Amino acid sequence: MKIYTRTGDGGQTAVIGGRVDKDDARVEAYGTVDELNSFIGVAISGLDRGKYGDLADDLLYIQHELFDCGADLASLKQQEGRPYKVNADMTSRLEQWIDRYDAETPDITRFILPGGTQASSALHVCRTVCRRAERHVVTLAKSQEINNEVRKYLNRLSDFLFTAARLANFRDGVEDVAYERSGEVFKNRS
Repeated sequence: MKIYTRTGDGGQTAVIGGRVDKDDARVEAYGTVDELNSFIGVAISGLDRGKYGDLADDLLYIQHELFDCGADLASLKQQEGRPYKVNADMTSRLEQWIDRYDAETPDITRFILPGGTQASSALHVCRTVCRRAERHVVTLAKSQEINNEVRKYLNRLSDFLFTAARLANFRDGVEDVAYERSGEVFKNRS
């Protein structure tokens, strides 16, 4: 099998149910999800398995789910007999993981600056790319049919990635840096 097909040389690409221009809102949405998946791969590659094995496993699981997001976004409409792949249970699982990792980290009341350790910084990059993917999905949903569970999943995933970035700093003994001009915006967990 050849990796190149030449079918996209004219500026269009195949999606499930037809062909669209490569700059179509649908392609922007699933393309940004693909970009996020690649950045998560970078983040995983920098994690010490001894210290972050649980997080690395969760991130790998998320990579598979991001392929599901991409497949749903690449569908012009829900195909008869082919249910969407992304569902509410996936978002609920992210919430459970967020709660578990959040319980391990110290409370924050202010916005924090992205950064700290290499692992935390990589996860913050993933978070911002996730937010961009979510914005593209919102734009797409204004004009075309989508699986709304993808939007919910990406929204919760950005929260997970924020929590994971804080966890990385905490496990490495590095304090998050509070944005010094921030008011108190988060409530304590207690």
